[in-house]
Order: sequence, then C-alpha cells, then structure tokens
Amino acid sequence: MGQRKYFGTDGIRGKVGESNINPEFVTKLGWAAGKVLAGRGTNKVLIGKDTRISGYMLESSLESGLSAAGIDIGLLGPMPTPAIAYLTKTFRSEAGIVISASHNPYYDNGIKFFSSNGFKLDDDIEHAIEAMLEEPMTCVASDKLGKATRINDAAGRYIEFCKGTFPSELSLTGLKIVVDCAHGATYHIAPNVLRELGATVIEIGTAPNGLNINENVGATSLGAIVEAVKTHHADLGFALDGDGDRIMMVDHLGNVIDGDQIVFMIARDALKNGRMQGGVVGTLMSNLGLEVALSRLGVPFARSKVGDRYVMELLQEKGWTIGGESSGHILNLTASSTGDGIVAGLQVIAAMLRSDMDLHDLSSGFEMYPQRLINVRYTNLDEDYLAHDAVQKGKADAEAALGKRGRVLLRKSGTEPLIRVMVESDDEAQTEKWAEHIAEIVRKVAN
Repeated sequence: MGQRKYFGTDGIRGKVGESNINPEFVTKLGWAAGKVLAGRGTNKVLIGKDTRISGYMLESSLESGLSAAGIDIGLLGPMPTPAIAYLTKTFRSEAGIVISASHNPYYDNGIKFFSSNGFKLDDDIEHAIEAMLEEPMTCVASDKLGKATRINDAAGRYIEFCKGTFPSELSLTGLKIVVDCAHGATYHIAPNVLRELGATVIEIGTAPNGLNINENVGATSLGAIVEAVKTHHADLGFALDGDGDRIMMVDHLGNVIDGDQIVFMIARDALKNGRMQGGVVGTLMSNLGLEVALSRLGVPFARSKVGDRYVMELLQEKGWTIGGESSGHILNLTASSTGDGIVAGLQVIAAMLRSDMDLHDLSSGFEMYPQRLINVRYTNLDEDYLAHDAVQKGKADAEAALGKRGRVLLRKSGTEPLIRVMVESDDEAQTEKWAEHIAEIVRKVAN
C-alpha cells in the first residue's frame, strides 16, 4: 500500500479554512467515504463532534457529501470520541465519524473514522477513500439520497455505558470529585456519570462557547484543576481533554498523576483481582519507572511508537488488554474499544475503593525516574540529523555512562520540524547533564 495523501496517524487534521479542513474538501470526503461504504450492510453512518465552533460547518459538509452518496446519517451532536466509537458499534452503523482536533486549540479541527466494530478504520478502507477522493463527485438519484436524523438519546446511552464499566457493588458516595471537561465534548457527560454513581461533583471547564475548548483547562493545562482540588478539599480530580479520550488525575494534595501512573494502578489492580491478560503496552516515551515497577510485579512490558494508534496495534498483536501513554491516553480493551478518559478514571477509583486507599497512596506504587525532554528545531527537512556521527557518538557516550539505570531516546517529531532529545535515569543530575550534552551536539549539527 502506498503512502497516504490525506490520512495521518489520527485521521485528517489541520487549521480550519486551510489545508483540507474546509467545506469543499470535507463535502467531497463525506461523499468519498459514502461511496466506499455504500452497500456494506446498514448503509448508515454516525457523525459526532466536539464543541469547537467549526464543528457545525464541517458536520453539514459531511452530511451533504454522505447524502449525495446515498448514505443515511445519524447526528449525535457534541459527544466524546470514545462515545462515538461505542455508539457506532451499538447502532450497527457502517462507520462513525468524529469531528475533533482533540487537545488542540479551537482554530484547528480534524476528522477521523471508526469502523462498525468501534476500532479505527482498516487501512484498505482508508486507501479506498483516498482513491475515491481523486474521482469526480457525483450524486445519486433523488429517491436514493441519504436521510439525516438526530439521535436525541445519545448522551444518555453513553452515560449508561460508562456507569456499566464500574463495578456494581461499589459506589462513589462520600467522595468529592473535581471534574474538568476542558470546555469540550464531555461537558454534559462526565459530571453526570460521577453524580449518578453517587459522588459530590465540582465542575470546571463545562461551559463551552465554541472558542474556549482546551483553553487553560483540561488534561493539557492542569493549573485550574490542581487549584480547584485544593480549594474545595476534594478527594481527587479528573481532567479530560477536548474530545474525552485522555485523562490526567490529581490527588487530594494537588499532585498530578499522569498516564504512566494511571496505567500502573489499573494494571496492578487487574493483576490483584485475577483479570490481567498478558502484559502492558507503553510507548517509547513511557517512564522507565513504570517498566521497572511492572517487572517487579512480574508483568511483561512492551513499548510501541508514540501514538495511541500504535499502542492499540501492539495490544492486538500480543493479545493483551491494558496500555497507554504518559499523556493520558489509556486503553483497557476489556472495557472499551478505544482510549476513554471517563472509563479509565472510573477504573482507578474502583482500584482505590477495592484497596481502601486514597489516590495519593495508590499512585505512589512506583518511583518516576527523572526525565528530561529537550526539543531542538531544525531547518533542512531532507537531512537525517539523527544518523550524524557526532549525534550517534553523543548518544552512545550517554548510554555507556547511564548503563541499565537509564535510557536515551532521540526521535523526529511527527508534526513539526523538531528533534526530541529525551534522557531519563535514576539520577537527576546525570539526566540533566546528558540531555543538555546531546541537545547541544544536535543543535550544532542541525544549524
């Protein structure tokens, strides 16, 4: 299969009005997807979106294109990405389309697809859609046009699904929880899930206006929730991102609990309760402390490339169920077919209640190794700076000095002209020293 022209690792994403995130291209994309999916079973596609203002425009463009290809459309309105994956499966739809740029600012948007089983579209279907985009757009006869209907109970259905992943013998009664929805797609979902399970809920980031998604709130901006947890003397805090597939947590003292710690708590609880299947998948960026802590428990650990798509691929390849990224994309395939922030948070709370510990004590099950990440900008896009002798020697010197107690990772960013230099070890001074040393070599070579 050749190189994709439009689809990246997470669908199609860009600045609204530029690149491919405009009404003309998105109408054609809806039509192309419709042509490829037509005649495959139910002939129905679901569309959901986050809260950014451009969602309205892109939703009607997709609807128009799909209808012209003869596909019926179910409109879900603002819904988290994992909800769209779940509803696609329960409605037996041919595909689910998510209009979201996740944790990006409001002026970006994107489009990604889920297949009928709630997983990402197969590569061959993505390639077929790309090929169809090169064809001239047509329209079916009027009596064959697709109809659009609004699915009014989508939020209620997904709230029930989330609650169903929480053990029925447990309750959140007596817990005070701050939930930060990033003014995004979970604003009308997450607080209700927690309340209906018995928690006292303090909401922040639940007043979307189309322009404030992810702005100084949510999983990528934790100042607001740390403050709120301390001010309200809450037991813990949940911070979700704009489309609800990431979570970061905060304990009662205001300490941030990241994705690596969340994965560890879920895995250890599964092991304790006899539900562990195989091992855990992290990424190249997962903290070395996670790997060490899991090996002490006898749990195998494997690293994928960075991106929840690659975590998912490795989990499926190995037949394992638990994985995630430090950024808070958590996968537990026994509960959900995609990264789901609300579900992951509930699993951590279940582990807290089962072990009768607060989040602070539960999360201190392993030492996070000091990690230093330095981004070095470069200009010549064709040059492979990482293969340069001086860079390779710097990396080898660092690895020799750190031995088994540390590691070095050099990689190109997938989205910007940056080389990421990451060093971690059990010694903070050594970590700093070698990260600076390698970054300086990369700077000299790249400029």
